[in-house]
Amino acid sequence: MREKIKITEGIFPMPVLMVATYNEDGSVNVMNAAWGTMQQRDTVALNLTESHKTVKNIKARGAFTVSVTDAAHITEADYFGVESGNRVPDKFARSGLTAAKAETVDAPVINEFPLCLECEFVEYQHNEYGCGVIGKVVAVTADESVMSDGKIDMSRVNAIAFDPYTHGYYKVSERVGEAFRDGLKLKK
Repeated sequence: MREKIKITEGIFPMPVLMVATYNEDGSVNVMNAAWGTMQQRDTVALNLTESHKTVKNIKARGAFTVSVTDAAHITEADYFGVESGNRVPDKFARSGLTAAKAETVDAPVINEFPLCLECEFVEYQHNEYGCGVIGKVVAVTADESVMSDGKIDMSRVNAIAFDPYTHGYYKVSERVGEAFRDGLKLKK
C-alpha cells in the first residue's frame, strides 16, 4: 500500500551543486544549488531566483562555474546554502576554501571541489513554471585525484546528493550498473 505525503519537490537524488561567480569587486561568491540539471548535452539549467547575489553576478559577468560537491566538503557546501552573498560580502573567504580563475570563462573554479563545469551565461528565464539561469558548458575540468585512464571515476569524486524528504545529504559513490547495456537483457 502507498501512502500520500505532503511534499512536491520529491525527486531524489538532487545534485548538490556549487555555483561560483565573481562579485563586482572581483571577490569570489559561491552558492549551493540543489535545483540544477543538464538541459541537454552542453547546457546547464539552474533554478535560481533573481534575488540571489549569484544571479546578479552571472548577468553582470556573463559566466559562472558549477562544481559537483564532494563528501569531504559538506560543511562548506551547506554554509554556501545557508548564508547569503547579499548579506555577507566575504562569504567565500569565511569558508576557508581557495579558488583560481577558470581558463575559459570569467568565473572562479573552487579548487577543493573535484569536478567543475565552466559555463557561459545564455539567458535568464522567468515564467509561470519557474525561473532560472541557462548556461552553455564550454569546458569541464577535474582534479587528477578523480581521474582514471583519462576519464572521470565517479566513485573517486565522492559526490553528494540532497534529500528533499528529510533535508539530508547522501554520498553517491557506488557504481551499480552499466547504462545503455543492462537493459538490453530484457530487449527482445
